[in-house]
Amino acid sequence: MTKTADLLRLPARWGERLLPAALVLLIVRLGVAAVFFQSGRTKVDGVLSLKPSTYYLFAEEYRVPLLPPDVAAHMAAYAEHLFPILLVVGLFTRLSALALLAMTAVIQIFVYPDAWATHLSWAGLLIALMAMGPGAWSVDRLARLERTS
Repeated sequence: MTKTADLLRLPARWGERLLPAALVLLIVRLGVAAVFFQSGRTKVDGVLSLKPSTYYLFAEEYRVPLLPPDVAAHMAAYAEHLFPILLVVGLFTRLSALALLAMTAVIQIFVYPDAWATHLSWAGLLIALMAMGPGAWSVDRLARLERTS
């Protein structure tokens, strides 16, 4: 191997030492969870009481096929609270990521089709969690719901 190739690989080796996979996956979990949880908080007052404006948005702007607006509003608000919390602690991580990926697909297809760049960034993080799992710093790993690699 040449000295140039060794120099080019140096940042990768430093990154692997300074940023363990468990830390990277924790940051991914926290980052994507924050997006959905903050969105969920805009839909409710208190713990989980839906705001009147939430019902209005789902009736007028966030229309999705096959679901009545009030049902969709409740499902979205609850999902945007439950699945991010599960991601943060790393419990049922792959399932939670899949649920939020499905929600992202619905938003992309039926609600905001022009926001594909934003939705792609969410999808990328969620797909990474589905593929790699939650990492070592997770309840999934502690409860042996995930294999160690």
